[in-house]
Amino acid sequence: MDGFRSGTDSPGIRGCAFAGRERELRALLEAASAARPAVVLVEGEAGIGKSRLVAEASEVLRARGLRVLAGGCHPLREPLAYGPVIDALRRIGPWLPPVEELEASAGALAPLLPDLAAALPAPPPVPPGSSGSGMQRFRTAAGVRTLLTAVAPAVLVVEDVHWADEATRELLLLLARDLPADAALVLTYRAEDLPGGGPVLGAAFRRSPGTGGAEIRLGPLGGAELRAMARDVLGDEPPPALVRTLLERSAGLPLVIEEDLITLAGTPHGTDLTALRVPRSLREVLADRRSRLGPEATALVDAAAVLAVPAGQARLAESAGLDEERGEAALLEALGAAVLRQTGPDSYGFAHVLAQEAVYDALPGPVRQRAHRRVLDVLLAQDPPPLVQIAHHTRATGDRKAWLPRAQAAADRATALGDHGTAATLLDEILEQPDLTPDQLTSAARAMSLAAHFRTDHTATLAVLRRLMLLPGLPTPVRGEIRSALGTVLIYQSGDQSAEEEMVTALREVEGENPVHTARLLGLLGMSRTGRFSLAEQRAMVERGFGLATTAEDPYAQVLLHLAGFVQRCVVADPAVAEVVAALPREAEDVQVLQGTAIFLSAAVLGSLAVGNDRRAASACAEAKALVPRTHMQTLDVHLDADRVVLDWLAGRWGKAEQGLQEFRDRHPDRPLGSGGLLATVGGLTAAARGLTAQAAAALEQVLAREGLHLESLGAAAGRARLHLARNDPRAAWDTLTDPLDFLAFLDGKEAWAHAWDLVPTAVETLLALDRADEARDLTERHATAIEGRDAPGADAEQHLCRGLLLRGTDPDAATAAFDLAAAGWTDIGRPYQAALAAERAARTRTDPDEAVALLAGPIAAFEQLGATSDAARCHRLLRDLGRQTPNPRGRTGYGDRLSPREEQIRDLLATGATNKDIATALFLSTRTVENHVARVLTKLRTTRADLTDGAT
Repeated sequence: MDGFRSGTDSPGIRGCAFAGRERELRALLEAASAARPAVVLVEGEAGIGKSRLVAEASEVLRARGLRVLAGGCHPLREPLAYGPVIDALRRIGPWLPPVEELEASAGALAPLLPDLAAALPAPPPVPPGSSGSGMQRFRTAAGVRTLLTAVAPAVLVVEDVHWADEATRELLLLLARDLPADAALVLTYRAEDLPGGGPVLGAAFRRSPGTGGAEIRLGPLGGAELRAMARDVLGDEPPPALVRTLLERSAGLPLVIEEDLITLAGTPHGTDLTALRVPRSLREVLADRRSRLGPEATALVDAAAVLAVPAGQARLAESAGLDEERGEAALLEALGAAVLRQTGPDSYGFAHVLAQEAVYDALPGPVRQRAHRRVLDVLLAQDPPPLVQIAHHTRATGDRKAWLPRAQAAADRATALGDHGTAATLLDEILEQPDLTPDQLTSAARAMSLAAHFRTDHTATLAVLRRLMLLPGLPTPVRGEIRSALGTVLIYQSGDQSAEEEMVTALREVEGENPVHTARLLGLLGMSRTGRFSLAEQRAMVERGFGLATTAEDPYAQVLLHLAGFVQRCVVADPAVAEVVAALPREAEDVQVLQGTAIFLSAAVLGSLAVGNDRRAASACAEAKALVPRTHMQTLDVHLDADRVVLDWLAGRWGKAEQGLQEFRDRHPDRPLGSGGLLATVGGLTAAARGLTAQAAAALEQVLAREGLHLESLGAAAGRARLHLARNDPRAAWDTLTDPLDFLAFLDGKEAWAHAWDLVPTAVETLLALDRADEARDLTERHATAIEGRDAPGADAEQHLCRGLLLRGTDPDAATAAFDLAAAGWTDIGRPYQAALAAERAARTRTDPDEAVALLAGPIAAFEQLGATSDAARCHRLLRDLGRQTPNPRGRTGYGDRLSPREEQIRDLLATGATNKDIATALFLSTRTVENHVARVLTKLRTTRADLTDGAT
């Protein structure tokens, strides 16, 4: 850590005034005090004063009643999962409420905080297979959030995040995305030392809505600030020449300024520039100071530089080859010369990493080697041995043969402790070795694959897994394990459905060699929702998985296979789904049982939505959401948030759905769910209902391009085809449904006829428009046969729609009755938009204008309430064609400078970038009429078309 400490904290160093950072201090205090939850990022080069700024702010915050918890990162430390955060939480004990008042999620931290275990709930059990899912990271984040909430108002400070291991960095990302309401997170870092040169928390971080904060970048100090520091250290006003010299020597870097002032403080009057001699850098300052030490103090300082981490007096003395008495004298001499400083109880080191590096780099090669060997001997005698440091010093001695097993042992220890970031660093070094044995390569590659799963940034995970795949000499079954991990991340985090081919290849690679992994892969592929497999093939996969002898010994494989069987039942709308959902245990004490319940409920949400069991879906979603904090399954929460948006849209709460979609994208910017699948589909359908044809087409085509043949792209295919039908282009509509993606064949192979995303009615209407009535009837009959006996109210409503479409040309009364049944079915399900569309069809079937007008009143009211502007305009157009005058949102005299209802519609469409032709199509008006409306809108608003669009954006 950089910056300054008071003289009482740092023997041999006289403190300097805090100068030149008042603006940055105010920004930090304002964010941490008044804008919580807040994420504050403090960036600056080494020695620029980040730690001093945070220390000053912490004192003020404590005085204001906030609890400040601080931890720091170091480039060479022993394994401890989420070490810097855990170090900060060690001090939280006196502030904790009684254990019975803490949420159960805090128990996840009990193994990491053994001294506080009695004050925390019991740790939750680890579910089968969770080691590869990153669930531990989410449980830890939930536990930290719980503790911060319990002791709030609180500020968590983590310094030198550029040195944070991957697991800690990703824990900080999870916290930053979802901080407790009365907490702040303060991170300091050096941008130039961040891994990969990216943002401190990765590209995935954006502040969530409602989260405040600040980004503070510290620059060099100027003459005025230097003068204040000099006045504080030297006691008098410094001469201008001294200020200029110090500023030139230091380039405004506070750490160098402080070291020079400490040197000057030992001279008469504190102004003897000759005492500074010729050094112009911290390296030369430290070299000069070291040269004044005696031999034993020099040896002890050199040992401290080689150790690279703060150490106790005994270890420093032993590493320098000194007995206790001589070691104490040497340490006192080093402290007195301000070369070393006390960093804690019986802990001594350099004031800054730059100082340690300056001394270390100045050591001649033979001296450095001898020091590493001596330190290594000391560390090997420790119990327990500090494996990471031992591996580091062994490598520094050049003994590669001894280093490799020691590095592997350190990586294994880190993995066992959950410190996957430290493990990944060591494994990276191991995998760089050119002549590993097959066993060494297999062990390191498997461990690295596991560590990769604990990254929040899935792009980083993919990069690691792809690199492992390319390792020469990797045994085929091990490559298959890594390939299956790659495929899983691609499908479930990147949304790349084509990655199923990776899973199939992985299955071939592990089959016959690794039956446990084979069973897991069969379960994963048995849940596929794409056109890669028919449902019959997937049933065979599940049966085959259960047939493997080792499946009974692997709980994770059993969970995957049972879940796959349940998903398959959901696809066909098996009536037994309701019984399975009802029988799931909700009140079990075993967390693993509740985790299984949450997973099955989540699968039931999507399966129930697809077939029109919306109430069951909403209930399952609410129950699963309630189980998330009890089961520590935050990853599930992301999918449930997406499902909630779709539920709101289907229920006619379009405004709430749009708000939920935006919040989802803000909260999970790296999740493919936010820009594809059902969320993008409902966005496209909403745009179509409002007449934003180009926007709707783009959204729906994006879903089709990315998802392909997929159960969640059925609605997008139907919606895109309907846009073609609206333009009187049934040929294009049919191509959307069948060429090159044949959705009807997909429905057949997947046995998904019960899915009610408007695909079958759209196909029937398209066939009728192409004068292929016989095929339309055949399709309707196939649909009717397939859904018979199924628990699929949505499919029943769509069957009525298909019947109505077939009958409207020959038997209007029967067609009207069929459309009425469809509307009633959708109303009972709770989907007002689909009910209104069916009711509009019923009205259009009537040949008597009076009957048509009467039947149109309901759908018009529904469309206007929903905000389906284009649908309402289409109905009004029919009324005009029938010669009926009804209240219509036209502009009329009497509005003055205010916009009329019609003009408000025009304004809203203009704000989306719609052209006059787009608006005319959406509102069923002539282009000339639209031109007049647009002119009046722009005149009344005193704006231009471009400004209106930019303002909305």
